[in-house]
Amino acid sequence: MQKRRLGNANLEVSALGLGCMGLSFGYGPAGDKQEMISLLRSAVERGVTFFDTAEAYGPFTNEELVGEALAPFRDQVVIATKFGFTFEPGGQRGLDSRPAHIKEVAEASLKRLKVDTDHGARGPLPRTPGAHDRPLTGPCSRRSDVFAESRCHRDRNAVHAPDRKPRSPAQG
Repeated sequence: MQKRRLGNANLEVSALGLGCMGLSFGYGPAGDKQEMISLLRSAVERGVTFFDTAEAYGPFTNEELVGEALAPFRDQVVIATKFGFTFEPGGQRGLDSRPAHIKEVAEASLKRLKVDTDHGARGPLPRTPGAHDRPLTGPCSRRSDVFAESRCHRDRNAVHAPDRKPRSPAQG
């Protein structure tokens, strides 16, 4: 598996990463938990070391799944997560990137991902177009291989299920 270095952090990850949203959210019903754990672990065994999730996927259940599956490999993998959302019963309500909220939800994400919070998060990833990231400070700024990107907005035309066509801007 080819490797890549991420930004100034100089973290080495596999050139092929795995976006985990569809394992438990977004493209139909969630997969069987044990099958999804096996899939994630199989990806590591095949050389994938970069995984992406978010608190909004579920909400929360995708981070829990990824955390459980990758716990035995924590020293071998890098997990990217996104946070800074607010939720109400039934789903996401909005965005909140106030420092106090980010600290609270970053700590919650780290727990769901089964990351030792004494090491905290290294954040954020190098800026990506459309992402509004916030650096973490205090206990969340220490060494770990978890990246945090808050209030991440993706172009919905750029990401789509394999069996679906991308939406045109006119379709919204």
